[in-house]
Amino acid sequence: MTADEVIAILKEKSNPAYLAGMKRFGIENTSALGIPIPELRKLAKVIKRDHELALALWKTGLHEARILASIIDDPAKVTEKQFDGWVNDFNSWDICDQVCGNLFDRTPFAVEKALAYSESAGEFTKRAGFVLMAEYAVHIKQTDDLVFMNFLQIIEREACDGRNFVKKAVNWALRQIGKRNDNLRERAIETAERILLQPCKPARWIASNALIELKRNARLTNN
Repeated sequence: MTADEVIAILKEKSNPAYLAGMKRFGIENTSALGIPIPELRKLAKVIKRDHELALALWKTGLHEARILASIIDDPAKVTEKQFDGWVNDFNSWDICDQVCGNLFDRTPFAVEKALAYSESAGEFTKRAGFVLMAEYAVHIKQTDDLVFMNFLQIIEREACDGRNFVKKAVNWALRQIGKRNDNLRERAIETAERILLQPCKPARWIASNALIELKRNARLTNN
């Protein structure tokens, strides 16, 4: 299947009502068709893995084509240049989250890029750093706790960033790391309690919100 053929299929699936609704969720929709993610995943099952097609779809700039690209691409074939280039193109939180959770967290560059992007001045690039941490905690099962303990230090360091899409990703990473196992839950709770003492509103929100879930999970585990 060619990129042109895929775009034609996507245009057939365009839903004006869904497109209008994207704005309500803070999703940039100027280059979108309005197609729900489950529809894109169904199409991806038909296409299967195709790295070259993924690259071609990304170049179209079409919102749904880029999400589809992240689903069909092969993590083993992603280069560092592609990784950085796609992240630099992020213009919406859902593109950021889909690409990181469908593809980039499974590449050899995931940890390195999570650390690097966590210091970025760009809102979506920085969000990508923390989404990578969250998705890595969920999807990559055979990883030493030390990786996530290093992530917790970064989370604590960056907790005063008040930009909406950053602070929500920081909170997400903190919670997902804490849900990974008992040891990391204890470390995440300790981190959240220190963050709670930071003299800024975003940190207090990040910590208090995370602590509700982390302590609830602790009680459920101990019962």
